[in-house]
Amino acid sequence: MNTINEDKFNIETRGRLSAWSTRHKFSHRPLGYDYRGVETLQIKSQEWLSVAVALYAYGFNYLRSQCAYDSTPGGFPVSVYHLTQIRDQPDQPEEVRIKIFVPRENPIVPSVYWVWKSSDFQERESYDMLGIIHQGHPHLRRILMPDSWVGWPLRKDYVVPNFYELQDAY
Repeated sequence: MNTINEDKFNIETRGRLSAWSTRHKFSHRPLGYDYRGVETLQIKSQEWLSVAVALYAYGFNYLRSQCAYDSTPGGFPVSVYHLTQIRDQPDQPEEVRIKIFVPRENPIVPSVYWVWKSSDFQERESYDMLGIIHQGHPHLRRILMPDSWVGWPLRKDYVVPNFYELQDAY
């Protein structure tokens, strides 16, 4: 098989948004589909903001959710964005899931607060629980834990303190 046919075959077997990303020269890695058929793409942290703006312009005007998880103890924290394209036919929305794997030592992901305002509290929660810094977020501070809390409680290598203090209890 020659190179042209291999490229055509790869584009045809990848998802529609992966092919769109390739045509627009967005670096990504297709991760397949979930059980509902939602395409998942892995994007590099440094390219996320430009990809987010392009997806918004493409029609993904609704940030369904942003969440984060720790892939393995000592592994990569992952920031996940679920985007939906709301159209005139509400029974057929198109969805995409974006995953951004960041290094544990310096977990920085550009904030998409200026693209989707609904990311405000969700990115703050990812920061508070996993320590993912959403660079450019206007209000990035703890949202669930007290400001004095040390560590990131949802990281798999988090050591739970052997004591609990009631803070500000009356």
